[in-house]
Amino acid sequence: MLVLAEAFKMVVQQPIMMILVFIGSLIGLVFGAIPGLTATTGVALALPLTFALNPEMGMALLIGIYVGGISGGFIAATLLGIPGTPASIATCFDAYPLSQQGQPVKALGIGVIASFIGTLGSIICLIYIAPVVANIALKLSPFEYTSLMFCALTLIATLAREEPFRGLASGFLGILLGTIGIAPIGSTLRFTFGMVPLSAGINLLALILGVFAIKQICVDHAEDKPIPQVDLKVTGLGIGIGEIVDNAWNIIRSFFIGLWIGFLPGMGAGVANLIAYAQAKSSSKHPEKFGKGAAEGIWASEVSNNAAIGGAMIPMLSLGIPGDSVTALLLGGLMIHGLIPGPLLYIKQPKLVNSIFGILAIAAVICLVICYLGMRLFPRVLTIPRYYLYPVLMVLSYVGAFASNNYSFDFWIMLLFALVGLIMDITKMPMSPMILGFILGPMVEENLRRALTYSSGSWLPFITRPVSAVLLSIAVFSIISSIIKMRRNRVLQGNQSALA
Repeated sequence: MLVLAEAFKMVVQQPIMMILVFIGSLIGLVFGAIPGLTATTGVALALPLTFALNPEMGMALLIGIYVGGISGGFIAATLLGIPGTPASIATCFDAYPLSQQGQPVKALGIGVIASFIGTLGSIICLIYIAPVVANIALKLSPFEYTSLMFCALTLIATLAREEPFRGLASGFLGILLGTIGIAPIGSTLRFTFGMVPLSAGINLLALILGVFAIKQICVDHAEDKPIPQVDLKVTGLGIGIGEIVDNAWNIIRSFFIGLWIGFLPGMGAGVANLIAYAQAKSSSKHPEKFGKGAAEGIWASEVSNNAAIGGAMIPMLSLGIPGDSVTALLLGGLMIHGLIPGPLLYIKQPKLVNSIFGILAIAAVICLVICYLGMRLFPRVLTIPRYYLYPVLMVLSYVGAFASNNYSFDFWIMLLFALVGLIMDITKMPMSPMILGFILGPMVEENLRRALTYSSGSWLPFITRPVSAVLLSIAVFSIISSIIKMRRNRVLQGNQSALA
């Protein structure tokens, strides 16, 4: 903790840097809370502003936006059922139902504390274990990555436990959608039907806004639900120490899932929150409560996606390899000042590295304070008449869909998936397996084809390489245990029906 304290002190002693971190965190929270305006968008827009700043000040602004963007995504997810960023997809599943039950302050309180724990814990890990963890990640080959992705895909069976056929169908639909566009190896066009915009694949943000934002607006408008009675008479953060203690193992497990997924290049917080959520549901004593306002699901999602912040910074600072799209922009922010992240950065620019550690910690504290102060204000969004709220959300969704790629074609993608989301609701197909399959499917394909290219088409290295073999064993065990649990639940339900 001594290194973190020194880094914290270094930044606090410079008022201009503190102001820049505060401004960045505030901007990031706004971008994270508004559907479609992600942390990546915020950092990209602010990047040109750092040209006139020195490296420390430039990083203060950009990192503040990064931390705020990831932390702020839970606000829209909780109050509107719309993920502010892809990192908050799983947060919607339980935070929004809990909010609709009249407990938005409790849901927000869990999100605030979980975000802070995930961010601060990952910063500590970044400081002390970055070199060790980065060396492990560097040694992973496409064989290990393929096995890891396949292991993650088996979580679809967990997410689909209550409705196995519909859940698996949803997961395979997501995998199929992920194949649209140019093949990762070979550059063959697939399922584009002659539409040039589809050659880049389906825009994840347009898909998310369609199935969550536009679909949710249509459903709420059709059902014409009364404005919920919001309970604002809550002391503190709306949760007690006892609840944190009860979720201690869930928090620890979700933290390490987020940290691990974060430093694997190309994955990031969007994958981490879904995997941690699925693992929390798999390990829960009451999986039937998930999707209906379970606090466990909120803890898992928000701890893991914020833990991915420090995880993604590990390979960026230690190896010069960005862990996700935001750290790729941060990498660019350093390079425009003539700095190359990697092992030599620790030697040549130790002050800058320590400043980055301090900026991350201060940004986490600032986000905690802002979110805490706004907890009594944010839920009032639920009391706004819907004929005012929905038009604003529609406009923001269209702006968000367009801003990611500057393609008007993404409007149609968004509307198409709003229809897909409605059909899935009618047929009772769960949404989370489709999202997980869509994100992980292309990763599995790319790494599988690379691995088979390296081995000249041989599948043997998947089981002869120790790490790959262990990951595949975990995947097989997960599938078998899920099948056993499904059969056991069917037997129990049959016995209960017979007794009734």
